[in-house]
Amino acid sequence: MVVESVITVLCGVGLYASLFMLGKARRAARGELREPSVLQTPRAHLFGGLSNALLGACYYPALAIVTWLSLGRAFALFVFAIVLVAAAVSVVLGYSLLFVTRRPCAYCWTSHAINALLVILFALHLRPSL
Repeated sequence: MVVESVITVLCGVGLYASLFMLGKARRAARGELREPSVLQTPRAHLFGGLSNALLGACYYPALAIVTWLSLGRAFALFVFAIVLVAAAVSVVLGYSLLFVTRRPCAYCWTSHAINALLVILFALHLRPSL
């Protein structure tokens, strides 16, 4: 129950970061940003032109909900695979922040850290069923 609660809190923080960045992406699309942003790079839309922030705004609540459900082993492993993919995307985007765009983004790093922690916590959550 503790692991599920921590996962839910982390997903809430991830959702907040995603919604903040989604709002900023909308302002960027309207040309309202006064400073350069990572949202103005192709890396802000890695999957089919969809905003990474929009994907995060869907991912974090879904993961929080799934955490509390009694899942079959196959579905639980599928969800864990999705968590691993999200963490791998965070590694790619973190690399990009450090070495390609070289722009600070506290909300991005917050999401990347959450994704790393979620791998560990979700593995603990699934451990009894593995």
